[in-house]
Amino acid sequence: MIADRSAPKLGLSTKLFYGFGSVGYGVKDVAFRSFLLLYYNQVIGIRADLVSFAILVALCVDAISDPIVGQWSDTVRTKWGRRHPFMFLSAIPAAGSLLFLFFPPEGMSEMQTFWYILVVGCCVRTFITFFEIPSSALAPELTSDYDQRTSIASFRYFFAYLGGVGMAFLTLLVFLAPTAEYPVGQLNPEGYRLFAIVGAAIMFAAILISSLGTLHRVKYFRMPPAREKIGPIRTLVQMKSTFAHKGFLAIVAFGVLKYTSVGMTSALNIYFGTYLWGLNSAQLAVLTIDSLTGAFLALFIAPWASRKIGKRNAAFGLAIIAVIFGSAPYVLRLTGNFFDNGDPLLVPALFAFSTVFQMCGVSSAVLTHAMVGDVVEESQLATGRRSEGLFYAANTLMQKSTSGIGVFAAGMLVAFVGIVPGMEPATIDPAIPRLLATVYVPTLIVLYIGGAGFLFAYRIDRTTHEASLAELEKRDRAAASNADDIPDPS
Repeated sequence: MIADRSAPKLGLSTKLFYGFGSVGYGVKDVAFRSFLLLYYNQVIGIRADLVSFAILVALCVDAISDPIVGQWSDTVRTKWGRRHPFMFLSAIPAAGSLLFLFFPPEGMSEMQTFWYILVVGCCVRTFITFFEIPSSALAPELTSDYDQRTSIASFRYFFAYLGGVGMAFLTLLVFLAPTAEYPVGQLNPEGYRLFAIVGAAIMFAAILISSLGTLHRVKYFRMPPAREKIGPIRTLVQMKSTFAHKGFLAIVAFGVLKYTSVGMTSALNIYFGTYLWGLNSAQLAVLTIDSLTGAFLALFIAPWASRKIGKRNAAFGLAIIAVIFGSAPYVLRLTGNFFDNGDPLLVPALFAFSTVFQMCGVSSAVLTHAMVGDVVEESQLATGRRSEGLFYAANTLMQKSTSGIGVFAAGMLVAFVGIVPGMEPATIDPAIPRLLATVYVPTLIVLYIGGAGFLFAYRIDRTTHEASLAELEKRDRAAASNADDIPDPS
């Protein structure tokens, strides 16, 4: 919460600085979701199932690091607040480990490469956790307003997509441009190394700029009372009671299924673009902009939908619309009702369908991210503890781990349909990418719609949120030693 009632209103510049930090997270995300599997499978020559399993195991390490960092940042007390020390310290190791991930030593065996992906991948994800979790947990401290939380969440998601899509666009259009030696630019190893160098530099800058740009708000935060020092057993008991909140469990259940599909879709997009749609790297670069366009539109759609029908209902409806548009091109191709490869209308049609898919999907994600912030106050009423870091750690862990499951599933599907290392798009049997699409579409639909159904267990709306804030204010006033000097809330 905001401690000082005279604190200036949360302005556009603060929202921009807060959101800008997610650029680095977006760079990391596109590395793991879109490029890492293809790079080690088709360029380095490692089996897809082995690479995807290494990525999955690396993601599972977050099951340890995310809650630890979240709980740690909830309990730390410094003159820079609870979150900013972690954010500043993450910049160099996060950027450095991303760089090493795309520079594997030469001469390693397949199993040695597996362990290299696993170890360095764990480093990347752990070090970015030291920024992402505390930074996410700033949201409920920056504002307690129901609609403002949706607004700042939309900025966070927009910049995450800006970082990921911007790097994907630059990589596909410039770094992976076709050359005489590599007519299929996606198979050029030098392009992935350039991606790593530029991506690491952007990640470093984004973390520092966001941390510095939000530091001035720390003086307005209400610092919770220092917690009693307890042992690991009581800590786990407290974490269990915190996570027992039914509304939060509904968000997690939705996210587990949705982000599994997100990870699978992200990893398969470049395969579909290369082998099903027959696109070159420049066309693939154009199609990456649809994600950024959708995220930009979500800046306006998510807050508008939140005001009109509430966060939960809007998140549910937008998820359903997203899966309809996301699966449509594949259904149309499989039924013989879509543009042929090489048709000048193919790329515009794919762009249009995917833009709506991304707009609705990102808006739904923004709303559920803001819903986590509203859970914080209701949980505080029940437990007496304010646990932003722990809630956002669990939420981020869910997103990363299930996205990793999606990437793993994508790798297994690629291996199952028979796409092997070094396979040329011009010589592949057309039945292979069609089989991949046949399996992908029903999986996408089941994951999205099944996950959305869990949101009906989430009960917090504008009225209950404002009631929680009023009750917390009442308790704070009653507990204050100078309660008589504190004016009634307006």
